[in-house]
Amino acid sequence: MNTLTRRLLATSAALLLAGATATAMARGPGGCDAGPEGPRAEQMQQRMADRMAQREAQLKTALKLTAEQETAWTAFTNATKPPAMAGKNRPSREDMAQLTTPQRLDKMQAMKAEHDARMAQRIEATKTFYAALTPEQQKVFDAQGLGHGGRSGGHPGHGGPRMPHG
Repeated sequence: MNTLTRRLLATSAALLLAGATATAMARGPGGCDAGPEGPRAEQMQQRMADRMAQREAQLKTALKLTAEQETAWTAFTNATKPPAMAGKNRPSREDMAQLTTPQRLDKMQAMKAEHDARMAQRIEATKTFYAALTPEQQKVFDAQGLGHGGRSGGHPGHGGPRMPHG
């Protein structure tokens, strides 16, 4: 796997992690049974959305996009945003308990397929946007990416998960 592919996957993984984290945090300590509802969950989602918007604005400024690149930027940011209230339609524990094991497995497989489709969409959007950048802008994107900001480390909030080399 070449360096560009790893970086694109790392950026996509960071976006995916941000969406999954927002969903998990919105659910609160009750897990699957506690839906993403209530003022506390709404505040958490708003803070996450604000942080993502701030990171996007910083990246956009650093990229110094031309007027011709604005459409590509808009398409990229729209396609890479986590879906609103991700997991909202996730079945409750009670609903899952009423299913047979094969039905539960089918339900989990369908949720995974939906998740994989969203990730494929984000990856394709990232590649399309990256191709619209100049080589200098690509270097900036590689260094910053969404959610990375040029930091290093293996902890969430400190550059995201590390990608294995090789």
